[in-house]
Amino acid sequence: MLTPDISAVWVVGFLLLCTYLLNTLVFKPILRVIEERTTAVRSAKELADSAARKATAAAAEYDQKLHAARTEVYRQMDDMRKSALDKGAALLASTRATVEHELEIATARVQQESNQARAALDRDAANLAGAIVSRVLGRAS
Repeated sequence: MLTPDISAVWVVGFLLLCTYLLNTLVFKPILRVIEERTTAVRSAKELADSAARKATAAAAEYDQKLHAARTEVYRQMDDMRKSALDKGAALLASTRATVEHELEIATARVQQESNQARAALDRDAANLAGAIVSRVLGRAS
Protein backbone atom coordinates (compact mmCIF):
# COMPACT_ATOMS: atom_id res chain seq x y z
CA MET A 1 0.00 0.00 0.00
CA LEU A 2 0.94 3.58 -0.49
CA THR A 3 1.79 5.68 2.37
CA PRO A 4 1.70 9.37 1.89
CA ASP A 5 4.97 10.96 2.49
CA ILE A 6 5.29 14.51 3.74
CA SER A 7 7.71 15.32 0.92
CA ALA A 8 4.90 14.85 -1.60
CA VAL A 9 2.87 17.50 0.22
CA TRP A 10 5.89 19.80 0.15
CA VAL A 11 6.30 19.24 -3.59
CA VAL A 12 2.61 19.94 -4.23
CA GLY A 13 2.77 23.05 -2.01
CA PHE A 14 5.97 24.23 -3.69
CA LEU A 15 4.39 23.61 -7.10
CA LEU A 16 1.30 25.63 -6.14
CA LEU A 17 3.50 28.41 -4.76
CA CYS A 18 5.60 28.47 -7.96
CA THR A 19 2.43 28.51 -10.07
CA TYR A 20 1.01 31.42 -8.07
CA LEU A 21 4.28 33.36 -8.20
CA LEU A 22 4.80 32.74 -11.92
CA ASN A 23 1.20 33.69 -12.65
CA THR A 24 1.37 36.85 -10.53
CA LEU A 25 4.89 38.00 -11.28
CA VAL A 26 5.45 36.82 -14.88
CA PHE A 27 2.37 35.77 -16.83
CA LYS A 28 -0.07 38.52 -15.77
CA PRO A 29 2.40 41.36 -16.53
CA ILE A 30 3.33 39.74 -19.85
CA LEU A 31 -0.34 39.28 -20.77
CA ARG A 32 -1.07 42.88 -19.71
CA VAL A 33 1.78 44.18 -21.93
CA ILE A 34 0.58 42.01 -24.83
CA GLU A 35 -2.98 43.34 -24.38
CA GLU A 36 -1.72 46.94 -24.22
CA ARG A 37 0.32 46.44 -27.38
CA THR A 38 -2.63 44.80 -29.13
CA THR A 39 -4.80 47.76 -28.12
CA ALA A 40 -2.12 50.21 -29.29
CA VAL A 41 -1.75 48.39 -32.63
CA ARG A 42 -5.53 48.32 -33.10
CA SER A 43 -5.73 52.05 -32.26
CA ALA A 44 -2.87 52.87 -34.64
CA LYS A 45 -4.51 50.81 -37.37
CA GLU A 46 -7.82 52.63 -36.88
CA LEU A 47 -5.98 55.95 -36.91
CA ALA A 48 -4.17 54.99 -40.12
CA ASP A 49 -7.44 53.89 -41.72
CA SER A 50 -9.06 57.17 -40.69
CA ALA A 51 -6.11 59.14 -42.09
CA ALA A 52 -6.29 57.15 -45.33
CA ARG A 53 -10.02 57.88 -45.64
CA LYS A 54 -9.40 61.57 -44.97
CA ALA A 55 -6.57 61.65 -47.51
CA THR A 56 -8.78 59.94 -50.10
CA ALA A 57 -11.58 62.42 -49.41
CA ALA A 58 -9.13 65.34 -49.61
CA ALA A 59 -7.73 64.03 -52.90
CA ALA A 60 -11.24 63.66 -54.31
CA GLU A 61 -12.12 67.18 -53.19
CA TYR A 62 -8.89 68.49 -54.72
CA ASP A 63 -9.65 66.75 -58.01
CA GLN A 64 -13.19 68.12 -58.00
CA LYS A 65 -12.02 71.67 -57.26
CA LEU A 66 -9.25 71.40 -59.85
CA HIS A 67 -11.75 70.21 -62.44
CA ALA A 68 -14.10 73.09 -61.55
CA ALA A 69 -11.24 75.60 -61.76
CA ARG A 70 -10.11 74.26 -65.12
CA THR A 71 -13.67 74.37 -66.41
CA GLU A 72 -13.96 77.98 -65.27
CA VAL A 73 -10.63 78.92 -66.87
CA TYR A 74 -11.62 77.23 -70.14
CA ARG A 75 -14.97 79.07 -70.05
CA GLN A 76 -13.21 82.40 -69.44
CA MET A 77 -10.75 81.69 -72.25
CA ASP A 78 -13.63 80.83 -74.58
CA ASP A 79 -15.43 84.06 -73.60
CA MET A 80 -12.25 86.05 -74.21
CA ARG A 81 -11.73 84.34 -77.56
CA LYS A 82 -15.32 85.08 -78.60
CA SER A 83 -14.95 88.67 -77.43
CA ALA A 84 -11.71 89.05 -79.40
CA LEU A 85 -13.34 87.54 -82.49
CA ASP A 86 -16.31 89.91 -82.12
CA LYS A 87 -13.98 92.90 -81.71
CA GLY A 88 -11.97 91.76 -84.73
CA ALA A 89 -15.13 91.37 -86.80
CA ALA A 90 -16.35 94.82 -85.70
CA LEU A 91 -12.96 96.36 -86.52
CA LEU A 92 -12.96 94.62 -89.90
CA ALA A 93 -16.49 95.85 -90.66
CA SER A 94 -15.56 99.38 -89.59
CA THR A 95 -12.40 99.32 -91.70
CA ARG A 96 -14.29 97.89 -94.64
CA ALA A 97 -16.95 100.63 -94.35
CA THR A 98 -14.26 103.32 -94.15
CA VAL A 99 -12.41 101.92 -97.16
CA GLU A 100 -15.64 101.63 -99.18
CA HIS A 101 -16.57 105.23 -98.28
CA GLU A 102 -13.11 106.49 -99.25
CA LEU A 103 -13.31 104.44 -102.46
CA GLU A 104 -16.68 106.02 -103.30
CA ILE A 105 -15.24 109.49 -102.67
CA ALA A 106 -12.16 108.72 -104.79
CA THR A 107 -14.32 107.24 -107.57
CA ALA A 108 -16.56 110.33 -107.55
CA ARG A 109 -13.51 112.62 -107.62
CA VAL A 110 -11.96 110.65 -110.52
CA GLN A 111 -15.29 110.72 -112.35
CA GLN A 112 -15.56 114.48 -111.78
CA GLU A 113 -11.98 115.06 -112.93
CA SER A 114 -12.63 112.83 -115.94
CA ASN A 115 -15.74 114.84 -116.84
CA GLN A 116 -13.81 118.09 -116.41
CA ALA A 117 -10.98 116.74 -118.56
CA ARG A 118 -13.47 115.69 -121.29
CA ALA A 119 -15.15 119.08 -121.17
CA ALA A 120 -11.74 120.76 -121.40
CA LEU A 121 -10.77 118.45 -124.29
CA ASP A 122 -14.06 119.18 -126.06
CA ARG A 123 -13.52 122.92 -125.59
CA ASP A 124 -9.92 122.71 -126.67
CA ALA A 125 -10.89 120.51 -129.62
CA ALA A 126 -13.53 123.02 -130.69
CA ASN A 127 -11.05 125.90 -130.35
CA LEU A 128 -8.38 123.91 -132.15
CA ALA A 129 -10.83 122.94 -134.89
CA GLY A 130 -11.83 126.60 -135.24
CA ALA A 131 -8.16 127.60 -135.43
CA ILE A 132 -7.43 124.89 -137.98
CA VAL A 133 -10.44 125.91 -140.09
CA SER A 134 -9.51 129.56 -139.93
CA ARG A 135 -5.93 128.80 -140.99
CA VAL A 136 -7.00 126.48 -143.71
CA LEU A 137 -9.63 128.90 -144.92
CA GLY A 138 -7.32 131.83 -144.37
CA ARG A 139 -4.64 130.29 -146.58
CA ALA A 140 -7.07 129.01 -149.06
CA SER A 141 -8.44 132.42 -149.70
